[in-house]
Amino acid sequence: MSRQSTTSTPARDNSGLVWKVCAVTFCRLALNSARRFVYPFAPALSRGMGVPLTAITSVIAVNQSTALLGMFFGPIADHFGYRLMMLAGLGMLVAGMFAGGFFPFYGVVLVSLFIAGLGKSVFDPAVQAYISERVPFHRRGLIIGLLEFSWAGSTLVGIPLIGILMEYVGWRAPFFAMGGVGVIGIFALSILIPKEAKGRVKHQTASGVWNSWRRLGQERSAMGAIAFCFFISAANDNLFVVYGAWLETSFDLSLVALGLGTGIIGAAELAGESLTAAVSDRLGLKRSIILGLCLCMVSYMVLPLLGETLPRALGGLFLIFITYEFTIVSALSLCTELLPGSRATMISAFLAAAGAGRVVGALTGGLVWLTGGILLTTLVSTGVTGLGLGSLIWGLRGWGEGMDN
Repeated sequence: MSRQSTTSTPARDNSGLVWKVCAVTFCRLALNSARRFVYPFAPALSRGMGVPLTAITSVIAVNQSTALLGMFFGPIADHFGYRLMMLAGLGMLVAGMFAGGFFPFYGVVLVSLFIAGLGKSVFDPAVQAYISERVPFHRRGLIIGLLEFSWAGSTLVGIPLIGILMEYVGWRAPFFAMGGVGVIGIFALSILIPKEAKGRVKHQTASGVWNSWRRLGQERSAMGAIAFCFFISAANDNLFVVYGAWLETSFDLSLVALGLGTGIIGAAELAGESLTAAVSDRLGLKRSIILGLCLCMVSYMVLPLLGETLPRALGGLFLIFITYEFTIVSALSLCTELLPGSRATMISAFLAAAGAGRVVGALTGGLVWLTGGILLTTLVSTGVTGLGLGSLIWGLRGWGEGMDN
């Protein structure tokens, strides 16, 4: 059974933690916006580059694949230092965004968004591991919840600002803006986060990186959490990829009204992250995750019953995404302590499982929708979420007793 890390961190490393959290949240806002802005602005990007819309969906698929590749960078962060990987991730964002802005051709933009997406997959595990080393486990839900504000912020702040830039400056403008934020972030983190002591950085060979993965595979708690994340992500994307079609066909909505639906989801994500920060530590992270999963399953099941009117349908989507976000962020908080000696490895594997689940959910969602409509979609999402609950209970049986009161 993995136990809470007892490694002490020098007090000077904890100085200015609030400023560090603010800085990395600002950086993650740009990274998350770069990952998500292609979805709502796919038509504008296709017109700008003179390519069919299907070419932009390929960009989305390539961008999502970076979550899977990110799993290889977690052990590197554990062995060579979190600061280095944070700066590397921001460097990828800068390179990708400026390349797409200066060379507005489809092939270049495809590669540039892949590089920027990979930057997020490199940056996130390093940040979460770095912060988790400096925050006690009983406060982990609070700090991870605050860090995840940047995910909802990309929908509520980042994407609307990108829309304004596209409307009044041009479709290339957001690339320069996000690249510029990345440059600012590199300078800010270089100042705020000191270089890690030589004794902290473990200069090991590829065998050391492999050992990190082998240790992860031997931990039941880690494997249960990875399976849990895969299943609940697949279940969520199974609905996410067709909710627009459901609203459009059920209520004959315009594009503007569909944009409102996206805003509802962003608000639900923010509420879920806030709820994690506010209550997950008090309830205990394990109990919070199980409670959130159960509520999420109930939300899936009642959605078809709420589809009679648009306000009820949007309310049903809000319930699904607030419970899902509360669950996934609470689970991420717990994962920071499953392998205390290899935190970035664990987090990167968790996020890679989420990426794989989203790919599977996106591939099955359309077929499920065409076969049985919203009723079958929600039934499948409920059942797959149940598999996630079973995986979690199996993995965490007996883990951390006495830690999560």
